[in-house]
Amino acid sequence: MQQLNANGTPISVTLADSNMLVLSAMSEIFDCDPRFSVVATVSTAEDFLGAVMRVSVQVGIIDWTLPALGGQKLIEVLREQSGAPRILVYGHETGDLPRKALAAGAAGFSPRNGPVEGLLETCAAVAAGQMVFPFLDVRELHSDPIHLLTKREKALLEALSKGLSNRQLASEFGISANTVKFHLSNLYEKLSVTSRTQAVAFYFSAQMGQTSYSSE
Repeated sequence: MQQLNANGTPISVTLADSNMLVLSAMSEIFDCDPRFSVVATVSTAEDFLGAVMRVSVQVGIIDWTLPALGGQKLIEVLREQSGAPRILVYGHETGDLPRKALAAGAAGFSPRNGPVEGLLETCAAVAAGQMVFPFLDVRELHSDPIHLLTKREKALLEALSKGLSNRQLASEFGISANTVKFHLSNLYEKLSVTSRTQAVAFYFSAQMGQTSYSSE
């Protein structure tokens, strides 16, 4: 079982769901687990953004169909914000939703029809820095991780290959240095690398293999 934060404090979470019954049930479940501290519960994407901008939280648990922006757009907006929470999508595992959530930049996915303990453990794992997508074939993802990158991450990877520093990347993309670090951290994790040098090596290796890095 995952534990509290390293410093012994509870993991801070914000819950967002358009179904008020689900939202109330989630709030009660997390309130009853000493590992977590519920900072806010909201029912719209706009309210979620407002909540996490006011108070820093580690994990946001969201409904993919959250009005009015929707989960995908909400995650994309958050990725541009320094200090944004890691996002766990709580939804139905029908269609390609887990993959869409991962591609948008979510850190985890938990099914609505799964056990409550699964949601709690996934949240704790996401807070610890893990990527948790139980319905995806990890071997397939690692064989072609370029499909996991967002448009911004693809563009950053190409810029890295040109030798740009973090400061230059921030200027190039019109974002803060902290946001650059946030994007690079996600990029490294998706490519299963731990450094800028390894990411660039991956880029050139894939280029030689004729893998397309178009941001389209």
